[in-house]
Amino acid sequence: MKPHSWALGLLATLFLTGCEVGPKSGQGFRLPDGDTEKGKAAFLSMQCHSCHKVHGVELPAPGSKAPFDVTIGGEVTKVRSYGELVTAIINPTHGLAPGFDAKKLEDPKRSPMPEYNSTMTVEQMINLVAFLHPRYNQLDPAPYYRYYAP
Repeated sequence: MKPHSWALGLLATLFLTGCEVGPKSGQGFRLPDGDTEKGKAAFLSMQCHSCHKVHGVELPAPGSKAPFDVTIGGEVTKVRSYGELVTAIINPTHGLAPGFDAKKLEDPKRSPMPEYNSTMTVEQMINLVAFLHPRYNQLDPAPYYRYYAP
């Protein structure tokens, strides 16, 4: 064993375990399993389909022209984690969806998604995540080729 390899291993272990500690850590956070059909019903009753499409799911047309059109799910290189979906629902300004054109917003740092925290139940949120999470299809990353000059 090389003299520095144990030190690198120790540093890597400390780095990886250090990411999960702290008073705002999500470590240990787990909601109960949700019901996908109830999640779809919540998605429709809260009018989420007026701005969102869900990959692979037929939804009724919204009552009016959507100001935005954001598709949830589909083929992605990184599937949104359970925690990322919960965060996107309860704190939409935390991060805008990839590819979202912030120039269309009055305030580019604020999501146009309404806050549902005072009207949505925890059960609705759990069911929404159960409905949305499996809609992502993770693609294999493209092969990386490195060119070596002779």
